[in-house]
Amino acid sequence: MARTFIDLSIYLENDVISDPPAFAPKIQYFSHENTFEQISPFFPGLKKEDLPDGEGWAVELVNLSTHNGTHLDAPYHFHSTMDKALGEKKPAITIDQVPLEWCFQPGVKLDFRHFADGYVVTAQDVEAELARIGHTLSPLEIVVVNTRAGSRYGHGDFVSAGCGMGYEATMYLLERGVRLTGTDAWSWDAPFVHTAQKYGQTHDASLIWEGHKAGRDIGYCHMEKMHKLEALPATGFTISCFPHKIRGASAGWTRAVAIFDDALLPEKPAKV
Repeated sequence: MARTFIDLSIYLENDVISDPPAFAPKIQYFSHENTFEQISPFFPGLKKEDLPDGEGWAVELVNLSTHNGTHLDAPYHFHSTMDKALGEKKPAITIDQVPLEWCFQPGVKLDFRHFADGYVVTAQDVEAELARIGHTLSPLEIVVVNTRAGSRYGHGDFVSAGCGMGYEATMYLLERGVRLTGTDAWSWDAPFVHTAQKYGQTHDASLIWEGHKAGRDIGYCHMEKMHKLEALPATGFTISCFPHKIRGASAGWTRAVAIFDDALLPEKPAKV
C-alpha cells in the first residue's frame, strides 16, 4: 500500500532559535578537508595525498540537552513518581523504559492556534474541539496540539509563543487512555513568561508546570517542538515517534513522523 509521510520534527542546528540561549544546541562540523589528523593515528605512515582525492571523513561533535530538538519527555522528567491516581504510586519511568507501543499509534490533532499566547487550555476546550472534529478518543491514541507557536519557530518570540495545556486538560486526555501527546510549542505547558506573571500575582506554585505535573497522577509522555502540525488533518494518520534509548534519561530525541495510507485518503494532506 502506498503511503505518504510528513516529517513532524525540527532540525538540530546552530543559530536557529529553538530554545532559550543558554540551552541551545551546539554542533561543530568537521569536513573531508580537515579530518586527516583524526585518521592518520590509525595508519602510521599515511599521507593525506594517499587518500582518494585527499579527502578524509565528515564527522560532527554535538553538545546537546536531551530536550533539544523534537524530543519525547518521559514521566521521570515531570516528577519522581507517577500513577498516584491509579491507586499505586510508583517510580516514574525513564525514557528507556517507555513502552514502545505508546510511540506508534493513530494520531489526533487538536487545533488551538486561535488561543492567545499564554492561554491555559481547559478540559472544556479539549471536549469542545473533539466535538468540533467529531472524534471520540480511544486508549493509546497520540494527541497532538497545534498552537500558534508552530508559526513562530526560529523567531525571537518562539519560546514565549503559543497556548499551553493545563492540568485539567491533560487529565481529560489521560483519563481516556491517552499516554502520549505532543505540541509544536517549546513546552506542553503555557510559556514560562506568562506563568511567571500569574505566579507573581498569586504565589500559587501549583500553576507552575501544571500540565507536566499531571504525570504524577497518571504517567504519560509528550513531545515538544513538533513541526508542520498545520499540514495534518484532525484524524486519519498514524504517528511514529520512537525516542532515542538513553539509559536513565528524562527525555530522548525523536524523528516524529505522520504516516498516511494513501488508499484511505480522500485527498493528500496539505503541504506546509
